[in-house]
Amino acid sequence: MANVKEYSVEEKLTALVKLQKIESKLDEIQILKGELPMEVSDLEDEITGLHARQTRVEEEINGIQEFTEQKKNLIKEAQALIKKYEKQSANVKNNREFEAVNKEMELQALEVKLAEKHIKDANEEIAEKARLLETAKKAVANKENVLKHKKGELEKIIADTEKEEKAYDKLAGDAREKVDPRLLTSYERIRRSYRNGLAIVPVVRDACGGCFNAIPPQRQSEIRQRKKIIVCENCGRILIDEDLYQTVEFK
Repeated sequence: MANVKEYSVEEKLTALVKLQKIESKLDEIQILKGELPMEVSDLEDEITGLHARQTRVEEEINGIQEFTEQKKNLIKEAQALIKKYEKQSANVKNNREFEAVNKEMELQALEVKLAEKHIKDANEEIAEKARLLETAKKAVANKENVLKHKKGELEKIIADTEKEEKAYDKLAGDAREKVDPRLLTSYERIRRSYRNGLAIVPVVRDACGGCFNAIPPQRQSEIRQRKKIIVCENCGRILIDEDLYQTVEFK
C-alpha cells in the first residue's frame, strides 16, 4: 500500500495563504466591477416589467376600442330601428298600435343615448390609457439608455480584466487542490463571513491583520512556531506570522 504524505501545519498554512492571495486578487477584480453586474440585472428586470406593463396598457386600449365599436354598431342598429318604427307609425290603425310603436322608438332612442355615453366614457378612458402608455414608453427608453451605459461600462471592465481573471481562476483551482480539505471548509466558512473575504491573515504590529485585536506575546510565539492552527479569539480568522505571509508567492 502506498504511503500518503502527511503535510506539516506550516505546509498546510502555506497552501492556504497562497489560495487566499489568489482569491484576494479575484476579489479586487470583482470590486472593479462594483455593483454593475447587479445594476445591469436589476435594470433588465425592470425593463422587462415596463414592457409587460406597456403591453398590458395596449391590450386594455384595444379592448376599449373594441367596446366602442360595438356601441357604434349598436347605435346604427338602433337608428335603423327608429326609422323603421317611424314608417310603421304612419300606418298604425289605432292608438294602441301607435303607443306600442312610440314606446319602441323611445326605447331605441334611450339605447342610442346610453351607447353615446358609453362611447364618451370609453374615449376618456382611452385618452388616460394613452397618457399612461406614453409615460411607460418614455420610462422604457430612459431605462434602456441607462442600461446601455451600464452594460458598456461593465463590458469594458470585463474586456480589460477577462484574461487576468481567467488566469487567477485557474490558479485558484490548482491551489484549492493542495489545501487540506478540512482546513478548506473552515477557510470558506470564515471567508463568507467577511465582506473583504479575508480568512487567513498575518499578525501585524502585535495585532490581528483582520480585526486589529491585540494578540498576546505568548500567542504570537505559538503562531511563529507554525506547529498548530491558531485563530483570532475576536474574529475567528486563521492567524499566521507576517514572515510566512510575505514569503508565499502564487504566480
